[in-house]
Amino acid sequence: MFSVVFLLILLAFSVTGSPVEVRNSPITLPMTGRLAFSNVTALLRHDEARLAGFGEHSTHGRSDAYISRPIIPLSQGDLGGGAITWVGSGVPYLSRSGVDTGEPVAVDYRYGSFRGTIFVDQLSFEGVEDIIIPEMHIGVVFNVQNIAINVDGVLGIGPTSSGLGALPNIRQQMIPTIIDVLTEQLYIKQAFVGMFFQPIGANLHDYGELRFGGTNPNMYERIGYTDVTTIAPSSQYWGINQRITYGGGEILATTAGVLDSGCTFLYLASDAYERYTAATGGILNPVNGLLQISLQQYDQLYDLRFHIDGRINKLVPNAQIWPRSLNHKINGGLNDIFLIVKALETPTGSGKDFILGYVFLQRFYTAFDSQKRRIGFAATGYTNIDVN
Repeated sequence: MFSVVFLLILLAFSVTGSPVEVRNSPITLPMTGRLAFSNVTALLRHDEARLAGFGEHSTHGRSDAYISRPIIPLSQGDLGGGAITWVGSGVPYLSRSGVDTGEPVAVDYRYGSFRGTIFVDQLSFEGVEDIIIPEMHIGVVFNVQNIAINVDGVLGIGPTSSGLGALPNIRQQMIPTIIDVLTEQLYIKQAFVGMFFQPIGANLHDYGELRFGGTNPNMYERIGYTDVTTIAPSSQYWGINQRITYGGGEILATTAGVLDSGCTFLYLASDAYERYTAATGGILNPVNGLLQISLQQYDQLYDLRFHIDGRINKLVPNAQIWPRSLNHKINGGLNDIFLIVKALETPTGSGKDFILGYVFLQRFYTAFDSQKRRIGFAATGYTNIDVN
C-alpha cells in the first residue's frame, strides 16, 4: 500500500488534518506550504518542461508522499495536470501489495523524462483511515532524466485524456485518474475537484485546500462556470476559451489555453506578451527573464482582465507582480519589481495561446468538473489583497 499527502507547484503542500466527510461526500484535504525551489534556474526550467509537456502528456505539480508498508517517506512529489500517478524517482518504491503488470509507461519533457512500469497497488490518504483504493494503477519509474526539481513522484488528478500516449504499447488507452477511481468506488458522488490557495506573499506556510467531490462554498463568492474548450491541443487538458484586456486595450482576442497549477507564471502567446510589455513598459531582466518595472510604473498599472463567458476575472496590479519578499529566489534586489507574465514561444493561433499558472490560480477558487467538462472560477478574500 502507499498513502499520499499533497503538495503543489513551487509550493510544497502537505495535509494538516483529516476530512470530516468521507463516503459519498466531498473529501477535504487541508494543506500548508513551503517553498520548493531554491533558485530561478530550477524554477524556469521547471516551467519550460511544463510548456513542452502539453504536447507530450506531462504530469507535474508538487506533493509529499509516503510509499508502501512499512511506510517509506518521500521528500517531494507532484500534483497536477496529468492523469498518471507515478512514484520512485527519489526514494525507491517498495510495496508488499503492488503487482507488476509489465506494461511500460513513458513521459518525455523538453528538459527531462521518465520511464517505468505500471503497477497495481493500494492507495490511501495520509490521516484518512476510511479511504483505501484497492486497485490503483501507478507508474513505478526506473529511469528519470534531467528533471530540474526534486520530485519523488506525481499524483495525477486529470483530466483523464491527458494520459493518452503515455503507454507505448497501447497508446490509445487511458489510465483512470485518482478522481475517476474515487468516483467509481463511490467515495465521492461527483468527478469534481475544488482548489484553493492563499497567495504566498511573505508567508512560506500558506494555507490551501484540495477538495475531491465538490467545492467548499465557505471559501469563495459566486462561482461561474465555462465549458472546457473544444480547440486542440488545449481540449485534451483543463483548457478554456477567454479574452484578455488591459487598461481598456485588447491583449489577447478570444482564444484557447489551459490552466496548470504546475506552471509558476502566467504565459501569453508571443504577440500578446509583446502587447502587454508595451502597455506596462516592462523591460526584460537578462538575469531572471522576467519583465521589470519601476515603482512609478507599478503605481500606474491597470487590472489585467480575463473575459470568460460574459464574466470578468481580474488580476489587480499587486497580483501581477512577483512577491518582493522572495526576490532573492529569482536573483532580484530587495526593492525590485518583477511582473509575473511571460511569453510562449508561439504567436496566437496555436490552440494553446495562454497558460494560467499558479500566480493566477492563487487569486481564485477553481473548480474542475470532469463529468460535465467544465471549469469554474470564483473570487475569494484574497483576490484583490495586496501581499506582494
